[in-house]
Amino acid sequence: MLFSFGLVPVRWIWVALVIIFALIEVFTLGLTTVWFAIAALIMVFLSFIQIPLTVQALIFLVIATLLLIFTRPLAVKKFKIGQEKTNVDSLIGKHALVVKTIGEFERGEVKINGLIWSARSDDNTEITEGSKCEILRIEGVQLIVRLLMEEKL
Repeated sequence: MLFSFGLVPVRWIWVALVIIFALIEVFTLGLTTVWFAIAALIMVFLSFIQIPLTVQALIFLVIATLLLIFTRPLAVKKFKIGQEKTNVDSLIGKHALVVKTIGEFERGEVKINGLIWSARSDDNTEITEGSKCEILRIEGVQLIVRLLMEEKL
């Protein structure tokens, strides 16, 4: 006779937990409860073995904890959870034209994709008007650029 919880076999409780945890994950997208859903799914198959419910619960907690600790960081990194990409990020690495000289201690302006951006040099060197530069990063609304070793436009 299979171990049961009242009139309901324990495997149906694990199936219900899989569904509950999966639904929570779908609505939160936090990559947290998915590991509990996976652990509960494993427990559905382990529940066919005659194991007491308390031992099953402990096995479930161990599996869920191990999955959470060891696989969640990899999944967060892979799916880039919590890192919002914007269109501005696509400018990094592209070339721009200096339209207002960037001084050693003052901002200038560059033009990229038809838009004028405030810019400053990464190493505080002067970049003269008409030069080509590479966009290294974005700090606030300002592009940080580096002079390309090419001819002036």
